[in-house]
Amino acid sequence: VSNLCIDDVSGSSAEYPDRVFMMEGRLQAQEDEIMLLKSSLADALRRLRLHDHVCVCVCGTLHINPLMLPIHSLSRARRNSEKLVKDPQEKTKKLLDKKASCLTLFFTLSHWLTGQSIKMFIRGRPITMYVPSNIQNYEDLRMEPPVEKLELDWVYGYRGRDCRANLYLLSSGEAVYFIACVVVLYHINNRTQRHYRKHTDCVRCLTIHPDKVRVASGQTAGVDKDGKPLQPYVHIWDSSTLITLQQIGLGTFERGVGSVAFSFADAGAFLCVIDDSNEHMLSVWDCAKGTKHTEVKSTNEAVFAVEFNPSDSTNIITCGKSHIYFWTLSAGSLTKKQGIFGKYKKPKFIQCFVFSLTGDVLTGDSEGNILTWGKSPGDVKTLGKGAKGNTFQIMRQTRAHDGSVFTLCMLQGGALLSGGGKDRKIIRWSADLAPERECEVKDFGAVRCITDVNGEELLVGTTRNAILRGTFSDGFVAIVQGHVDEMWGLATHPSQDVFLTCGHDRQVCVWNTAEHKLDWCTTLEEYGLCADFCPNGAVVSVGLSTGRWLVLDLQTKEVISDYTDGNEQLSVMRYSPDGSFLAVGSHDNFIYVYNVTECGRRYSRYGKCNGHSSFITHLDWSKDGKYIMSNSGDYEILYWDVAGGCKLLRNRYESKDREWASYTCVLGFHVMGVWLEGSDGTDINALCRSHSERVVAVADDFCKVHLFQYPCPKPKAPNHSYEGHGSHVTNVRFTHCDSHLLSMGGKDTCILQSSFQINCLFDCHHQLTTKGSIVENIPKYPILFTCLFTIQAYRSGVLWLSSCQKSNIIHIVPDCYLGIFSFFFVLQTFAFC
Repeated sequence: VSNLCIDDVSGSSAEYPDRVFMMEGRLQAQEDEIMLLKSSLADALRRLRLHDHVCVCVCGTLHINPLMLPIHSLSRARRNSEKLVKDPQEKTKKLLDKKASCLTLFFTLSHWLTGQSIKMFIRGRPITMYVPSNIQNYEDLRMEPPVEKLELDWVYGYRGRDCRANLYLLSSGEAVYFIACVVVLYHINNRTQRHYRKHTDCVRCLTIHPDKVRVASGQTAGVDKDGKPLQPYVHIWDSSTLITLQQIGLGTFERGVGSVAFSFADAGAFLCVIDDSNEHMLSVWDCAKGTKHTEVKSTNEAVFAVEFNPSDSTNIITCGKSHIYFWTLSAGSLTKKQGIFGKYKKPKFIQCFVFSLTGDVLTGDSEGNILTWGKSPGDVKTLGKGAKGNTFQIMRQTRAHDGSVFTLCMLQGGALLSGGGKDRKIIRWSADLAPERECEVKDFGAVRCITDVNGEELLVGTTRNAILRGTFSDGFVAIVQGHVDEMWGLATHPSQDVFLTCGHDRQVCVWNTAEHKLDWCTTLEEYGLCADFCPNGAVVSVGLSTGRWLVLDLQTKEVISDYTDGNEQLSVMRYSPDGSFLAVGSHDNFIYVYNVTECGRRYSRYGKCNGHSSFITHLDWSKDGKYIMSNSGDYEILYWDVAGGCKLLRNRYESKDREWASYTCVLGFHVMGVWLEGSDGTDINALCRSHSERVVAVADDFCKVHLFQYPCPKPKAPNHSYEGHGSHVTNVRFTHCDSHLLSMGGKDTCILQSSFQINCLFDCHHQLTTKGSIVENIPKYPILFTCLFTIQAYRSGVLWLSSCQKSNIIHIVPDCYLGIFSFFFVLQTFAFC
């Protein structure tokens, strides 16, 4: 029953009524208003507490009330925020001008009263950020995009939970499947990946051409950051070159593309597409021209699969909820006949079908049966007066599985493979449907799809987002694994190529970035939301949804400590740089600080940071391990003196020059530029500064990862933006040596591992224009600097010319020309120095 319920939801996931979206919008607006009121109240209380101290030093000199000016400006910002809540898509220039003028006013007053500081507004709340002492003139700061760029290296995960027929084997020996917005080509023997990344939202379906080189993939409809809908489409692309050959259906499909299929009898001349609209429109397209051949309404019920008859491209079959339709393409139009169940019980779902070598159609249904369909003359007595001509009826019923039959796979010799849902079995059947062999897949969920490798070896996709490889005799092992529900917790090992993830599926997974595999996994009683490695690398702490947090031993994989702080979910775990303290941020507005001894195996409560008026979202330790910087849900930035007894530092100005061991707080002077104008405060879920302190990576709510230069204190800072996720990006982290960046999506259950690509020439320019770098040492070591810059410039020139040769931009580059170019480049470098 559970399998049927899951399948029903996945089949009709695109049919949500519009009223649900309206109710969600109203609920979000109410939550925004409540949050705004809470933040305003907290701000007012804090100002009252500081009023007495400010009046003595300011009012006596200036004869003004310092409390009135900020409140007046705050009221303007609050009215703007209320306007945003009522109409979130109305971001007019007038509103932005008001915010900009308010920002300028606050900057001037704050600079005059308390020293150089800046205020930014999020949902009407003013956030004060003090400019560090080493920045003499804030207005003269220049922001540039970082010289580092990201290149997708590996994709962890597979979407088998709610998609079907999405695992194929290409002629190159690569398995092709998808997750999030990426189609992955994984070589099963070499264990390498390539990626097709031309989709703008989640890929929902996949099929391969009869030549086993071309691939068609369809995506769902999404929305951009302004809430405007993005239209779905199908891409036909070459798997050997990853070049897009055709884009089909842009502006035609609604909600998304549910199923695609190439024709076989005419060598793949046509492509059949079914979209996710209410009528599930069925359309046939010319693959070479990219034009629509015909289109017709299919059914109001969910459609799970579509295929051309391999021997006749004029016959198409679709199946889904309570139906199987046999379509005939003639004279540019499609006509259908419904399969007749007759004396057999009509199943709730026809899950899948294949064509036998004899031309019959075999279907797998939710009752666990394999039905054999054939064409026979219509019997008026049995079927009624409407039965004209030939009809498609059930010729035979074969009991196959307990629960649903999720997939069928026809082998070359006529044998059949079936995959079960509830019983999680793979069964091999003879040509006359006699069972021959079977194997149970125990720990990886129901069988979602099966692909034949060589007649004996199989690839199996499962509902727990795993891909298995093996045989009936030797069993199956996982070659691809992933989470099965929303993920939030991400931590990287301090000295090894290892990272940890946790999420709503209650799994804690430890991955190896070098070998691209899952090292080990354990299941908890509750779902995990945050984690952090102890600096010694021996243990890791995981925060759970109920206020509990666990300490796991990385060697034994066992829980060595179990503690509880409050009864609300934990949002952040962070060890101090030397590992002597652990800070636990909770949704009960407190930060719990623990003493850590015995190499991370023993913990004792040290204190509690009490002062936030909303739940803790992020926190970081200072490099000396004595202070904490924290953010909360109402956009507060507070500082704490841990060494002094977890006391709140009232004068935040004193923390402006403090150095931080990590930087994951989304609010702060050094990362102010990552926020876009009109941000509502939840647009950025996480950020992380690299260990080299050169770049900061940002995870946003619009499925993107951004790379900014660090520090990034000015608005509208240029950045590099990267797509790939199909859901809000919940977390980002750098590996211990900054060789890779890890990002993970929420609902897409996808982990992307990206490597850094550095442009040497621009890196040198960056060093020259960055304060506190090489440029300060030029007067001390002019000859050494000139030599280093010359070598760098020469290397960059050679690399550029070589790349031009390979790209056929410069067809012939003789050695003499290369030498002349290098010589003049060196002269220009010396002249510059």
